Amino acid sequence: MVNDGSSGSAGAANGSKNTGDEYNGNRSKLNRRRFIQAAGVGAAATGFAGCLGGGPGESSEGIPSEVTLGVLAPAPENNPIGAAIANSAELAAEKLNNSSDLLGDADSVSVSIKNTQESPSTGRQRYRELTLDEGANMTTGVFTSEVLLQLMDPISQQQTVHMTSGAASPKASNQVNEEYDKYKYHFRAGPINGYHLGQNMVDFLEAKGNDLGWESVALLVENYEWTNPVQQAIDDHIGDLDVDVVMEERYASGTSNFGPIYDSVEESGADAAFVAMAHTGTPAVVQWARDQRPFEFGGIHVLTQLPAYYSQTGGACRFTVSQNTATPQSELTDKTLQYAQDYNSAYGGFPVYTGYITHDAIMQWATVATERGTVNADEVVSGLEESSYTGTAGSLDYYGKDHEYAHDIKYNFRTDSPPETGVNPVFQQWQESDGSGTQEVLHPEYVSSADYQAPPWV
Repeated sequence: MVNDGSSGSAGAANGSKNTGDEYNGNRSKLNRRRFIQAAGVGAAATGFAGCLGGGPGESSEGIPSEVTLGVLAPAPENNPIGAAIANSAELAAEKLNNSSDLLGDADSVSVSIKNTQESPSTGRQRYRELTLDEGANMTTGVFTSEVLLQLMDPISQQQTVHMTSGAASPKASNQVNEEYDKYKYHFRAGPINGYHLGQNMVDFLEAKGNDLGWESVALLVENYEWTNPVQQAIDDHIGDLDVDVVMEERYASGTSNFGPIYDSVEESGADAAFVAMAHTGTPAVVQWARDQRPFEFGGIHVLTQLPAYYSQTGGACRFTVSQNTATPQSELTDKTLQYAQDYNSAYGGFPVYTGYITHDAIMQWATVATERGTVNADEVVSGLEESSYTGTAGSLDYYGKDHEYAHDIKYNFRTDSPPETGVNPVFQQWQESDGSGTQEVLHPEYVSSADYQAPPWV
């Protein structure tokens, strides 16, 4: 029995703060040297002599006594994607406060979390609060591409390093390439950009085509900014495969009734719906399973990536396939499982993809700032460009300023062995085990945990 969901929401945040917690301007400070303060050492006051931020006028010769991490997340009190961003920033700050090696001159590392409400105008205002009012030394987060694109000019004006950890639009990296000196402060720690997301879908279809048995697909893409390059990449590359695209529909962003669309998929005779969905994903999955439509379902389905999604949909997501950054069971690096366990211990649930990326972004930034001995934005930019950092989701390496996707994390598709540089997303399928759902990894082979299962009604 599945829930007849008609809303795109995935329900309460998995591991979020309690509903009602105020995230507009919430500031969490974790002191790493309480014994100094308890002893009444007056040197802390002099730690503010230099500019705390990494923006214009930065004059600090080293690491300031207080470091502020600015976080932009959509409704982290009840949105699992925003919660993963906010919670993972808190985890990273706690790790930094407990570290004697990273940001060693800082007495405390604090996190200031702002709710973007997935609104471009709100996102701009919250970003300015972080950088202008609070002097954030770096910022991270941002889920919606429409918000990110409206932040590019403020980022260039404040000249504070921003490491995106959710939005995929390659237009941001195109701007870095076209006007490097202006936009160089933007990096995308993940996910891979929208064009590479689409390319990865095709790469997966090529690698697993025989196992899937999808000789024909119906391409269903929700009409949002993030899907434009995804669809373009699929159109550019799927023709190289022995797969027929028998239907292609870019459907309205507010769609909640998929009946007419699925009727067309049936009429096309497609073996599978090959999808790119985020905001409209729940009604699409629930109605597919409830009506036992005679085609399979996979591609990029952001909400299916949620570790709690099986219970949230009453098992409707069983047999669906989705690209993902990582799962709690996929040991992409020696840091993946430990981070997932730490998150689960702290918040009573596992993170979605934005959590892995946010944690990696902050830890890489802190590593580079430590190596450079400063939070100066220009120095950190140079350091990030040269950095190769092993995070939870793979190796964080960035395209250079002359690349069309300047400062985007590198996409490196592999099947048999992990890439030495860049990241390689996983493809998961929800399968049932002992009455509950598990995110089994189908690809790549070096972390695969199960074979593909077709829905029994197909």
